[in-house]
Amino acid sequence: MWSVARTSGMISLLLLTGTLLVGIMARSGRAFGGLSRYTQSLLHRSFSLLCVIFVMLHVLSLLADSYAKMQIIDIFVPFLGDYRPFWQGLGTVSFLLMIAIALTGLLRRHLGQRVFRGIHLTAYLMWPIAVAHGLGTGTDAGTLWYRIVTVISIGLVLAAAIWRLTANYLDHSATRRLAREGVKL
Repeated sequence: MWSVARTSGMISLLLLTGTLLVGIMARSGRAFGGLSRYTQSLLHRSFSLLCVIFVMLHVLSLLADSYAKMQIIDIFVPFLGDYRPFWQGLGTVSFLLMIAIALTGLLRRHLGQRVFRGIHLTAYLMWPIAVAHGLGTGTDAGTLWYRIVTVISIGLVLAAAIWRLTANYLDHSATRRLAREGVKL
């Protein structure tokens, strides 16, 4: 079970990073990689679904692993675990945020845009918490390959966030907003 927990945790981090990257890029309103908005949305949802599946596999395999000593309550109440409670608690917080984000994604049509967006924006909080969880409790966190993957993930997300917030994006965003309001340029 330990190998499954380890592998699914790392895959989850990569999928979560991919989800965040595609979400940032798609939300920017600018084309990237020649992908249509539909394809961007499909990629975002596919990465998200796969991420949820792998996180569930990660959690369930840890519950089944006698060394991890994880109990069901540890999934829902952070910082109670026996094994590295702070770092495990960060995993719990990230997991709970992921569930909230996934549910709002599924219920988007029934929620107001403000509620959906407010909860969905917690992904910007969830991702660094998940990264910290992996660095603090991950068995491979001390290995060179894990650190390289983590640094690349952090670099990609930071680059995407900076790209989104560049002056061109802000100009484009203002143009879109004015167009929605019926102002001709």
